[in-house]
Amino acid sequence: MTTKNRLPQWLKVRMPGGPNYLELKNLLKDNKLHTVCEEAHCPNIGSCWERRTATFMILGDICTRACAYCAVTSGKPGILDLEEPVRLAETAQLMGLKYAVITSVNRDDLPDGGAYMFAQCIFQVRKRLPSCKVEVLIPDFQGNWEALDTIIQAAPDTLNHNIETVNRIFRRVRPKGKYEQSLLLLEKAKELDANVVTKSGIMVGLGESWDELLATMRDLRSVDCDLLTIGQYLRPSDKHIVLDRWYTPKEFDQLSKEAYKLGFKHVASGPLVRSSYHADEQHAAAININTKN
Repeated sequence: MTTKNRLPQWLKVRMPGGPNYLELKNLLKDNKLHTVCEEAHCPNIGSCWERRTATFMILGDICTRACAYCAVTSGKPGILDLEEPVRLAETAQLMGLKYAVITSVNRDDLPDGGAYMFAQCIFQVRKRLPSCKVEVLIPDFQGNWEALDTIIQAAPDTLNHNIETVNRIFRRVRPKGKYEQSLLLLEKAKELDANVVTKSGIMVGLGESWDELLATMRDLRSVDCDLLTIGQYLRPSDKHIVLDRWYTPKEFDQLSKEAYKLGFKHVASGPLVRSSYHADEQHAAAININTKN
């Protein structure tokens, strides 16, 4: 095993298996629900599930895209499960969630990319848990702004769309996506609702330069993106894009400082940070700043 492939000490986590983890695993299985925690092999699954937080993944577990970094299975999705929003909301209620994160596979086979189902999930969660805040981590909908408006009309507390990487290598990392389209989605979200909290995320270790990371952060701020996550790319298998290098905790701290200088309201930057990492704390920080202003 080469030094590049050997996991640094700061990325090593305990194997999941606590009582809350096992209870939640069974609860999700019984309700036939998927989580990005499992599908994307998230290293934080043990700690997050012990805190009784999870990121629901709707619209099935088969993605119509095959991004070079992602562990989610790609192929032809199955039939849309119209009862999924109700089951998701009932599970959130059983968990007693105060903050729910909902994401999905890409469903380019659907006219609206699955936007209606996102909106239904928000509605059903609010119906059962009026005090629960909802964050949605959405795909780009292939530039379908009517689909985006469907979600905005459902009034999520946070709208997240990950840019993932820098412009130069974007098409190699996300061959069916467009860097400019992802930025435009975040800009359109603010045009549709100036008060919606927007969020994006960047992976590092894919071959980008430091200056390119700073440029990407500037691009996100140019469309008034409020929140940012920065985390280490972990190669799911030999079939995925090769890891370029490990970033140190000190470098993540430096990136965080640079991001705050640019005006992000909250930044979560660290080796194990993922899109929904302490999402409730990020949203609270954005709301508090808005209130003060």
